[in-house]
Amino acid sequence: MNLLQAIILGIIQGLTEFIPISSSGHLIIAEKLMGLETTMTPEQITAFVAVMQLGTLAAVIIYFFSDILSITLGWIQGNLMWLQGHRGNRGYTARKASRLGWVIIVGTIPIGVVGLLAKKIIEGNLTKSLFVIGTSMVVWALILWLAEQVGNRRREMEHAGLREAVIVGTAQVFALIPGSSRSGTTIAGALFAGMTREAAARFSFLLSIPAIAASGILELREAIHILNGNTHMLNLLVATLISAVVGYGSIAFLINYLRRHSTYVFIAYRLIAGLILLALAAKGF
Repeated sequence: MNLLQAIILGIIQGLTEFIPISSSGHLIIAEKLMGLETTMTPEQITAFVAVMQLGTLAAVIIYFFSDILSITLGWIQGNLMWLQGHRGNRGYTARKASRLGWVIIVGTIPIGVVGLLAKKIIEGNLTKSLFVIGTSMVVWALILWLAEQVGNRRREMEHAGLREAVIVGTAQVFALIPGSSRSGTTIAGALFAGMTREAAARFSFLLSIPAIAASGILELREAIHILNGNTHMLNLLVATLISAVVGYGSIAFLINYLRRHSTYVFIAYRLIAGLILLALAAKGF
């Protein structure tokens, strides 16, 4: 991998991680077009991409820093109050933040368990198949369309509870399949749970933090050994920094967009891209 290829991957990661069109799908296609499979093993590519996600993790932390801080402090204060037996209206704000913190924790459990159990499959060649990516793009486009149709879009993020944690957390598991999209699956799950589009996006981004952090940190240790040489590490650093900058812009764009628009434009894009990939896969590309 050269520096230009690393820059391209960083831009794609930043653009597609939070927009519901699948970052993994686009990255795998870019890797194939650039011929990275001839110079790197599947494990090296997976490690590179996983660590590069730390850039988009930084973007989401910076963008939602005040929310993260209030949820963290509220979680600590709210649980201390519960342990001390405080009830009533006292500490209502802390308890509300504490509940949201628990929702994020519970919602992260499914992808954490499945991700660890299926780690070898995720890193292997099966998930690099254009047929798998194309099918996931189409299937989750239809699921997102269905979520738009049946969701009542009345609930805000602070109303999220155990029900939302289970629904959205389960949906996030499917993000392990390339082409599904972490934001696409979780936004669809949140819409099914009755959240507004903006709340669905915000909840999706907050829920992604533990999963991206765990994946990136876990792979970082392995990447140091897998990605031999200073050139690989320099490319990884550049790609990560670029993904952070571009990712921040993508978050701001999507939240502002969903305040006034539906996800139909992303659904249409997924359908078209997915069908093209399935056609290419059928021709043996």
